[in-house]
Amino acid sequence: MKIQGKIFLWLSVFLLAVAILYGVWSKEPVGTTGLFLAFGLSIMIGFYLAFTARRVDVGAQDDKNADVADDAGELGFFSPHSWQPLSLAAGGAFAFMGVAFGWWLVFVSAPLLLVGLFGWVFEYYHGADQNQ
Repeated sequence: MKIQGKIFLWLSVFLLAVAILYGVWSKEPVGTTGLFLAFGLSIMIGFYLAFTARRVDVGAQDDKNADVADDAGELGFFSPHSWQPLSLAAGGAFAFMGVAFGWWLVFVSAPLLLVGLFGWVFEYYHGADQNQ
C-alpha cells in the first residue's frame, strides 16, 4: 500500500504543476479549477494511502523481491447481496434529474437516498449487545 500512496503523491505534484501552467497560459477558469480539484483529490488519496500503510502489514506489492503468488489469498469482505446500492443509484439519478427537470424532484429523491445510505451503513449492524 506504500507504493500506491507514493504514486498518488507524485501524481498530485504533477497535477499541481500542470494546473499552474494551464492556468497561466490559458487563463481559462473552468479547466484550471478542474485541475486544482484533481490535485486536491490526488493528494487526499495519496495521504490516506500513505497514512494507512503505516498501520497495516506490509503487502507483497511493497516488496521488490516478491512473487505474484505472495499476494494470493483473501482480500477482504465483500457483501454477497445488497439492495442498498440500487436505492442509492435511483435516489442519485432522481436528484441529478432534478437539476434538469425541476428542483422538486430533489425532494422526492431525498427519502431514497436516506434509506439507501442508512441501510448501507447499518447493513451488518445487529446491536451493541449481540455478538456474531
